[in-house]
Amino acid sequence: MGITDLIASFLQDELSEADDGVLEVQRNDLAQRFNCVPSQINYVMSTRFSPEHGYIVESRRGGNGYIRITRVQVDRQTLMMHVINSVGDSLDLPSARAILGNLVQSGALSEEVGQTLAICISDKALLNVPRPNRDAARADLVKQVLVHYV
Repeated sequence: MGITDLIASFLQDELSEADDGVLEVQRNDLAQRFNCVPSQINYVMSTRFSPEHGYIVESRRGGNGYIRITRVQVDRQTLMMHVINSVGDSLDLPSARAILGNLVQSGALSEEVGQTLAICISDKALLNVPRPNRDAARADLVKQVLVHYV
């Protein structure tokens, strides 16, 4: 079991014990506990505790910063709209793949649609788009396809 799995498992266990479905933790405390850098905690939050997985994560940085994880149940349409609104104006390829993987895993998108969209937003498919513009084009493509499936 890798460090990412250990951190995610620990947080899920702690969240299960929380009476109200809300867990508040210190990023630096978690990093020390698992002997990793804080960015590893951020990675776990963005890949394992995303809205697509049924969580809302609030984060405050700084000396007294915290991460608040809330377990929520949302319907497919709400989930898709949240993802569309969170994509923004730019989307790098690894983030796009993670979003699509999470949507497929949650059942919000079929595997076929997820794979097709992943092919369409690949660097190979966007070869004629100048490299500085690819992330913006990728964000637009993902949002337009997801809007179609809402």
